[in-house]
Amino acid sequence: RTEDITDNVIHLLSSKMNGLSNNVQTLLKVMACFGSSTNESVIGYLSESVEYSEVKTWLEGALIDGFIQKEGEGGLKFVHDKVREAAYNLIPDSDKKQFHYHLGKALNSFCDGKDVGDILFLIANQINHGHEWILGDDELSIAFAKLNMRAGKRALDGCDHKTAYSYLKAALSLLPTDHWESHHDLSLRLNFLASSAANSCCHYVEAERMLQRIFERSRCFEDKVPSYLLLSQIFQTQGKGVDAYNICSSVLLQLGETIPDSVAPRIAKTMVEDTLKMYEEVDDDDWLERNIGDKALRTTLQFYSSIAASSFFCKPVTITVYFTCKAVQLSLRQGICDHTTLSLLQFTRVINMVTDDDAVLCYRIAKNALSLRERFDTVAQTPEVYLNFYSGIAWRFETFQVCADYLCRGFETGLSTGNNRTGLLCALQATTLSIISGANLKSMLNKIDYYLHLSTTFNIASGRNVLLVFRETVSVLIDKGEATSIEAKPILGDPNNLGNTMRNVYYRHEAVRAFWLGYTERCLHCSQKIIPAEEDYARLVLIKFQVEFYQALTSVDKWRGYNSAKCHGVVRNAISLMRNAAANSDWNFTNKLCLLEAEQRSLSYNHREAIASYDASIASAKKSGFIHEQGLACEKAGFYHKRNGSVRKAMGYFKQALECYEEWGSSMKVKFIQGELNDVQMLANNELARRG
Repeated sequence: RTEDITDNVIHLLSSKMNGLSNNVQTLLKVMACFGSSTNESVIGYLSESVEYSEVKTWLEGALIDGFIQKEGEGGLKFVHDKVREAAYNLIPDSDKKQFHYHLGKALNSFCDGKDVGDILFLIANQINHGHEWILGDDELSIAFAKLNMRAGKRALDGCDHKTAYSYLKAALSLLPTDHWESHHDLSLRLNFLASSAANSCCHYVEAERMLQRIFERSRCFEDKVPSYLLLSQIFQTQGKGVDAYNICSSVLLQLGETIPDSVAPRIAKTMVEDTLKMYEEVDDDDWLERNIGDKALRTTLQFYSSIAASSFFCKPVTITVYFTCKAVQLSLRQGICDHTTLSLLQFTRVINMVTDDDAVLCYRIAKNALSLRERFDTVAQTPEVYLNFYSGIAWRFETFQVCADYLCRGFETGLSTGNNRTGLLCALQATTLSIISGANLKSMLNKIDYYLHLSTTFNIASGRNVLLVFRETVSVLIDKGEATSIEAKPILGDPNNLGNTMRNVYYRHEAVRAFWLGYTERCLHCSQKIIPAEEDYARLVLIKFQVEFYQALTSVDKWRGYNSAKCHGVVRNAISLMRNAAANSDWNFTNKLCLLEAEQRSLSYNHREAIASYDASIASAKKSGFIHEQGLACEKAGFYHKRNGSVRKAMGYFKQALECYEEWGSSMKVKFIQGELNDVQMLANNELARRG
């Protein structure tokens, strides 16, 4: 019945419109082709054509008759969607395509070659209705292929990748059969833009197919270079690190660079030291005024950055060191460019992999690298820049929360610019920092589920696998996974296989879960499985701080009362690590240092100093917003007082811990602390009973 009423309304409106003058009817048809609304500027452009020179007058008639109304500044719209539908029905179905097509041609006759903003999309949309008429005319085919290419490029610049892909596919479909011979440059550019848009839309097969056409049809190596870079990025997104590495390796060889089969650790160390020496020689107040390198330098640095990123996941760490050093040395010798920033940031990530720890130097180099962004347009590199800086060195000096926030921005920028893989890597690192900084667990679970959805959408298998590990960890921390787990599980492979890329991810997360669950032996076992793997461990320096912190606290729990030299050694090492770290970032590490010192002093029965250190750790964690570690320090202080018979003090600390864990969102820890509160309450009651 509703459909009948709707049909009747449209019929009545159409009948009324049929009584209007032909000019007003034409105006309504034109407006209907544009959609439910448009802008007066479109009508203005249309009036410049011979066919529609009086369209502004026709518009006045439509406004008077009440079918069209003005909206905001320069806006025009139909008074109702059904009015627009009735107006569109004034055009016979058999004539609709041609009406759109001629309307688009009329607009394009005046707008061609002019910057008309988003009206370009409207023109292309109208003209594309005339596909069958365009193909019969090679001159029109090329003209309108270029029109669609401009529309696609504009959509790409606006990060609307789906729309861009649609226009670019339309442009390709309009090219004549001999377009590679007759319009080679246009064909090359169109295929590259279309493959870029396809990649951003996760249509990887289509993107690779278009790139293959470029490789087959290009007339010289230089024409293929941008496509090789894009293909390497597509391979990385799909987790095909070896394929990406091989592509970059082949191109760099053709650019005259050297690709070693292997790099000995001593060679890698020497390369880092030599690169640092070169850097110190040129680093001065005139850094931003260095000569700008040529196009060849820019191309070479792009491929060095790409191969370094690929090798990070599929080659020994010394290979990654080699490529990052080569890139920086090249820029220091030949000049800087927009890719120098990323090369320097990648370099700071590998310095500590092969040389003694010098975080201050790395941070200085990284900040200088970021300052180069003031000179170059590096917006497109934002996800890579944030990933390398905030997960590489910045967390040693800037707060965990700030670093996590910037990595989230890197994630958002990556998605908006079509750099899906790097965006998701930013999300993974943001999640790591969020866990370490004690973000609310339930909010984190929702974020991880969102990231998982996107990893499926973008077909990033490796990222999804790691996200599933994160999700299991957060689920365990909330409620041991009792109500928050899901069926999907990560594929971990054999954790005892040193070549397994998921090995350290598995043991690190197992250590974290075991620590918070109170599984002492399990935590120590998993921690020790990570630490000996020096080569892989160096890739994840941040994890070293987290794991050694937990390992030291767990060692104290295991060996308390035994005066174990091994335990004292583990704690001393962790304290030394945290003291050095706290010298650079009081915010991130002082609470951990104080808690380790409190536990160390508790072993030595330095009662007053132990209590002072527990309280200092609680205050520092509270100041830094590390609610989970504030709760942990309260919990440890509670156990200390419980062991020493101060049950009322223990009760006070346990209550604080309970509040912290509730805010953290861990019902598992809340339940555990509630059990301890019940226990000390019983001890307190027994003490009162004895006194009574």
